[in-house]
Amino acid sequence: MLAQIKPPFRAEHIGSLLRPTALLDQRAKFARGEIDQAALTGTEDQAIKDALALQERVGLKFATDGEFRRRSYHSFFYRQLGDISIDTVGGEEAKGGTPGRRATQPVAMIKSCVRWTHPINVPDFAYIRANTNLIPKITIPGPCALHFRGGNAAVLAGAYSDLDLFWDDTVEAFGHELQALADAGCRYVQIDETAFAKFGDPEVQAQLKARGDDWSALIDKYVAVTNRVLKNAPAGMQIGMHLCRGNRGGQWHAEGSYDSVAERLFNALNIQFYFLEYDSPRAGTFTPLRLVPRHKTVVLGLISTKTPAMESKGELKRRVEDAARQIDLDCLAVSPQCGFASVDTGNPITPDVQERKLRLVVELARDIWGEA
Repeated sequence: MLAQIKPPFRAEHIGSLLRPTALLDQRAKFARGEIDQAALTGTEDQAIKDALALQERVGLKFATDGEFRRRSYHSFFYRQLGDISIDTVGGEEAKGGTPGRRATQPVAMIKSCVRWTHPINVPDFAYIRANTNLIPKITIPGPCALHFRGGNAAVLAGAYSDLDLFWDDTVEAFGHELQALADAGCRYVQIDETAFAKFGDPEVQAQLKARGDDWSALIDKYVAVTNRVLKNAPAGMQIGMHLCRGNRGGQWHAEGSYDSVAERLFNALNIQFYFLEYDSPRAGTFTPLRLVPRHKTVVLGLISTKTPAMESKGELKRRVEDAARQIDLDCLAVSPQCGFASVDTGNPITPDVQERKLRLVVELARDIWGEA
């Protein structure tokens, strides 16, 4: 059985939560220069306390801060490492679009070398720990996210003349951040490396080919880079990887099964557990789970954060049973497929629906395993 105090838990969620209207209003005022940082931070603090209370109320064993101090799940982190933008379309910050459709793939712009100069997520961890008895979970983007969105051209556009140096700097930066988190007492980290889930999409493969990348060779490179980060990760830190196919205002970036990447994802990548998007037919079948080693855990992202429609608990149980035909039931857990607000404007659902979906995850886990 999964230990009750050791992640991943039977009932999980990916990290981001819907931003309260009051927080979005204050952030807009801050952007216009109408309030100062202290006023914005005060609103963030209260919103995070409310989010922590929500997670405790629904019965989760861990908590995130909802990513309330970030505009998006990745841009905050990479901006701390240099003059870097990971989330642009046509040179401008990517925006939301029409729910249910494929969104334009964002592009990275790398105008400086990757340099870690200070702890990025330690203050977030400290605030969670100080305001809840739940186990804090910190989410960070993956070490390959920047390259996936920009490719060699973005790396070599001005900041670097050597790709190996870029990768060395990236691995070093992530190593420093993980160590800083460990030194602060953090024991649970989720790496959001969505690229692996997108490699099975023929359209994504074509886009990568057009920019000069062999998508299959890129999988090997990303596995090798991530393994370098994991090899030097602090002892005792539980690290999982979240994969999805895009999640912005109800939109998505890719479709296709895990088949193209499954063998390397589950066996060559030295990660302890996976959060896999499985809420729609776009994710394919559970068949690739047969390749997961017995010592690893898969958190099935069965509940959608993209739509307000509530899932049937009975149908979710049947889907878990279906997955258990490929991987032992004891190696499984459940969650929503992605965050509720990968960008601060959130997905097209209400706070009430968000809470109901989180409760559903907990109830589902308790019904199946007797614990959340």
